[in-house]
Amino acid sequence: MDQILSLLCDTLPKAQTLEQLTRPLLTLLSQVTGMESTYLTTIDTDEGVQRIEFARNVGDMVIPEGLVVPWTDTLCKRALDENRMYSDNVAECWGDSEAAAALGIRTYVSAPIRSQDGQVLGTVCAASSDQVARSPEVEPLLKLLSGLLGYSLERGLLVERLQAANAELTKLALTDPLTGLSNRRAILNDATRLFALAQREHKYILMGVVDLDGFKFINDTRGHLAGDQLLRGVAAQLQHGLRSSDIIGRTGGDEFIVIALGTPSEHSDPAMDMRHAAELLQDRLSQATIGRYELGHGLGDIQYTGASIGVVPVIPGSMTVDEAIKLADREMYKVKQQRNRQRL
Repeated sequence: MDQILSLLCDTLPKAQTLEQLTRPLLTLLSQVTGMESTYLTTIDTDEGVQRIEFARNVGDMVIPEGLVVPWTDTLCKRALDENRMYSDNVAECWGDSEAAAALGIRTYVSAPIRSQDGQVLGTVCAASSDQVARSPEVEPLLKLLSGLLGYSLERGLLVERLQAANAELTKLALTDPLTGLSNRRAILNDATRLFALAQREHKYILMGVVDLDGFKFINDTRGHLAGDQLLRGVAAQLQHGLRSSDIIGRTGGDEFIVIALGTPSEHSDPAMDMRHAAELLQDRLSQATIGRYELGHGLGDIQYTGASIGVVPVIPGSMTVDEAIKLADREMYKVKQQRNRQRL
C-alpha cells in the first residue's frame, strides 16, 4: 500500500492531461493484478459503443488502443449489469461475448467510471488470457482509480463540450441564419484576408455586389415567407455558380457580396484582361439568379427575371475593402438603372 500511495503522490500533481494521469495508473494496476493488459475505456451510450482509450500490454494478449466495440457485447456492461467486478473464467461466465472471445480474455476485473451525477463515462479494467488468482488489493485499488479517473475524464468531456459549444457560437456569429452564407462581419473578414493574399501573389480582386430587383414588391404581395424562400433560392444559385475559392455572403436585406481572385494574363493588356474577367463574372452571376423559384408554404412559384449585379476589378493596395465594395455598389446601381429603362 505504501508503494501505491507513493506512486499516487508522485503522479497526481504532475498530471496535466487524462493520458498523463492514466498511463502510470495502468502500470500500477498491472503490477497489483499481475494481468497482461490494463486499460481505460470510454462509453458513448448514444452511439452504443465502447472505445479503448489507453492500454498497457505486457504479454501475448493485446488490447489495442482505439478499438471500438458494441457496448452491448462488452464484458464491462455484463459486469456492470451483474455487479460483478471479477471473473477468472470468462468463457463460462460470459461466453456470449464475441469481443472477449476474439481477444482471448480468461480473467477479467473492472470498475465503472462515473460522473458526479452517476452517469457511466467509462471503465478501468485488467484482463489476462491466463487464469489469475483474485488479489484482495485489486478491488479497493480499482475503486480508487475509477474515482480519480472519473474526475479527470468528466473534466475532459466538459472541456470538449465547451469547445464544441464555443465553435458553434463562433459559427453562428459569422453565419447568416436565413441563407447559411457568411454574414456581413464574416465576408468583410474574408475580404481582408483575400485582399492580402492577392497582394502577396500579385493577383487582382473581382468585387461583386448583388441586389435583388423587385424584392420589396414580392415581399409586399406574396409575404415575407415568400421573400425568405426567394433569398434562399438565389443564395443557393449564386453559390452554385461560383468556384470553390470564391467567397459569397449576405450583407443584409436583399444584398449579397461576391469576391473572387483573378490572375493577370501574361499575353494581353492587364486592364483589359481584368475588365473582361469582371464582365464574365457579372454575366455568370446574373444568369445564375434568373429562373423559376418555388416559394413553398402553398405560395406556388415565381419566374424571377434576375438580380442587378455590379462587378469591378480591383488591384489590392490601390483601395480598401470598403472602397472596393462602394465601387461595386455604384456599378450595380448603373446596371439597375439600365434594367429599369429597358422595362419602360
